[in-house]
Amino acid sequence: MNLTPAYTYPSQLIPLLRQRGYAVVSATGVCELAQCRIEDLNALVASWNDLPPDNYLKDGGRYRRRRHSCFTVRGSAVEQVPHRAHWQPVEYNALHGGMERWFEPMEPAITSSPVWGQLMRALGDVGSSFKGHARDAAPWYVEAHQFRIDTTDGIGRPTPEGAHRDGVDLVAVFMIGREGIKGGETRVFEADGPNGQRFTMTEPWSLLLLDDARVVHESTPIQPTEAGGHRDTLVLTCRAGGFQGVQAEGAARN
Repeated sequence: MNLTPAYTYPSQLIPLLRQRGYAVVSATGVCELAQCRIEDLNALVASWNDLPPDNYLKDGGRYRRRRHSCFTVRGSAVEQVPHRAHWQPVEYNALHGGMERWFEPMEPAITSSPVWGQLMRALGDVGSSFKGHARDAAPWYVEAHQFRIDTTDGIGRPTPEGAHRDGVDLVAVFMIGREGIKGGETRVFEADGPNGQRFTMTEPWSLLLLDDARVVHESTPIQPTEAGGHRDTLVLTCRAGGFQGVQAEGAARN
């Protein structure tokens, strides 16, 4: 039995995020935040059927497909930056940290669509409000990941690294769709405390927002209930000051 998350009204999003470190917004709430139509969001969904394999999985699995692109968001200005590697320190990703992972970029038809810009501006506005910054005071550095976790191996692992933080300011996880699977429960825990919550995101375009400094998160493995079972998500990470990278990590340690 799936536990449905308690949805937050957009007007209460920032107070709740500050209070407990996470919030879940319905698809209707996402459309309100982004000032877009659900039909425009749904027009992006077909691109999840054309994701290349993730060839960096250290557990030897074949269950993950993804694309990755990076952007800056400053007020109403959204710019895609030259393609770059995804990199995380081992402190945040013990399994895949410390290595440059070059994934195929997102398709231009997605990143140049008006609704994509609306989503990115909405995330930037949430991040600025959450941190108490002026909307256009400084850019947010956003990494976007399209994920498909499938059941090719009989089991798929949305978070093979386990419960983790991402080393950013804000994490946004959009549920795109679930087909022919069971499992995939989301778990959010206090980083420095005993409390946690678990629920299963099932509504397409519902959104989980996480204060990455305060909570750790994971999703449980999925198993097929029919052939071709898979789980699709869009993950956006929002960071002030710059993208994570080998050079940035070296500067921080010196």
